[in-house]
Amino acid sequence: MIIVAGLGNPGQEYANTRHNIGYMVVDELAKRNNIDINRVKFDSFTREVNLFGEKVILLKPITYMNNSGIAIKKAVAFYKIPLENLLIIYDDIDIDFASIRIRKKGSSGTHNGMKSVIKELNSTDFPRIRIGVGKKPQAWDLADFVLSDFTKEEKIKIDKAIIKAADAVETFIKDGIDKAMNLYND
Repeated sequence: MIIVAGLGNPGQEYANTRHNIGYMVVDELAKRNNIDINRVKFDSFTREVNLFGEKVILLKPITYMNNSGIAIKKAVAFYKIPLENLLIIYDDIDIDFASIRIRKKGSSGTHNGMKSVIKELNSTDFPRIRIGVGKKPQAWDLADFVLSDFTKEEKIKIDKAIIKAADAVETFIKDGIDKAMNLYND
């Protein structure tokens, strides 16, 4: 069993913001596999499905970004899955725009949602996919920047990154983290 958790904020006002890139990737997976993520469980929108012969839990925490770990901990505890079977997808302002970084483990960096996940799980040893959403302009507040929408020009590039990240998730499910890292790290 695998849990694929995309970090974001619930609500239409956040739907297209940089901070919701994790949600967008999970939504892309759902769309290409004709899945509705409409159940509420573990303080998340969730759906249990079979993908490529694996039982997969798609998860979008609705605890708001800074408390994402609360929802993820509930799902991990309920299913009793090892952390190497938990894949977190989230935005990153510290890597190039629309680039993808896949790692087996690591720190939270500047990301408050990941700080919450690490705190709640008491571990950094779980796979993650980070997607570059741009560097914060000097005059901007960080919260305002990550809660801003993509420009038209950015949207074209970020849509390609979302598709590539969804491909990486499918590879992770079918063939494991090493193959996903080899094929999709920018």
